[in-house]
Amino acid sequence: MFQVYAVTDARMVLREMPGHAQRAERMGYSGLTVPEALHDGFLMALLALEHTRELRVATSVVLAFPRSPMSVAYAARDLQDLSHGRLELGLGTQVKANMEGRFSVKWKPPIPRMREYISALRAIWDSWQNGSPLRFEGEHYRFTRMQPFFNPGPTDQPSPLIFLGGVGPRMTQLAGEMADGLMTHPTNTSPRYLRELTLPNVEAGAKRAGRSPAELRLMAGGFVATGPTPDAVGAERERIREYLTFLYSTPQYWSSLELYGWAELGRRLHQLAREGRWEEMGGAITDEMLDQLVPSGPYEEIAGILSDWYGGLASSITFPMPDDPKYDPQASAVIRALRSAANR
Repeated sequence: MFQVYAVTDARMVLREMPGHAQRAERMGYSGLTVPEALHDGFLMALLALEHTRELRVATSVVLAFPRSPMSVAYAARDLQDLSHGRLELGLGTQVKANMEGRFSVKWKPPIPRMREYISALRAIWDSWQNGSPLRFEGEHYRFTRMQPFFNPGPTDQPSPLIFLGGVGPRMTQLAGEMADGLMTHPTNTSPRYLRELTLPNVEAGAKRAGRSPAELRLMAGGFVATGPTPDAVGAERERIREYLTFLYSTPQYWSSLELYGWAELGRRLHQLAREGRWEEMGGAITDEMLDQLVPSGPYEEIAGILSDWYGGLASSITFPMPDDPKYDPQASAVIRALRSAANR
């Protein structure tokens, strides 16, 4: 069976989050992913957790480096206690230009920094839970002070699961080495990509740490083109085509293009983007490319399609909520089928 997660639109305003989360829970989703783009990811997670009873909520992903691990440790601990253990902490790095230009954070190599970040989080949680002295000293982070007044003490909830958002081989390996799970990016979530690149890198990281790769949860966060009719599926494919055209203008997402032999497309889109020639990008992503990258089909077929795509590769998948709630019963039937499907 799959765990099935609804996706939250990055442009959703905070006041809509309670109703959005409650709708996802009514529809039978296992969980809900909340982004960090226009709003603080922890605030979005708070509203979703506060207004639901069973739905798991995954930050997808909060940016680690603009925040101290201590700040994240407190926020995640509070949300975990509030929700009786339903938070999943997704962490990401972002790119150098955003760290320096948007957050005024000095850029440092992300892999060793994230390795320390996860270790520091766990050291802080261990100090609170077991009363052990806080002694974490690394190259990037140093935590040696935890007075009783600032120590929330033990909790009856487990520490949140830590997921890494990753595309490249080194971050994917780090997930296998250090994290509880990996969240894939929509640009790099085809079965071929997972099978040939993601899972081997996860296994390499796990082997380095003496872990079993089976310990890691993989959330396939790919695009899905679906709807009540073939016309609706076609319209969704066009929306995704446009979105992928924009995303693949960014070199960090070119791994799938290189895998499939489409590297020239990425270079062409990147050049057009740099020159501001956005109107010339139309049609760059062909139907054949979409067929390889995006599972597509109406509601009555999509559960089988997704099971064929991700069975045996992922433990969790994302599935879009209908734009029109009148189709919620049909989408709910798909969710039930996916949650009971043999994950082969």
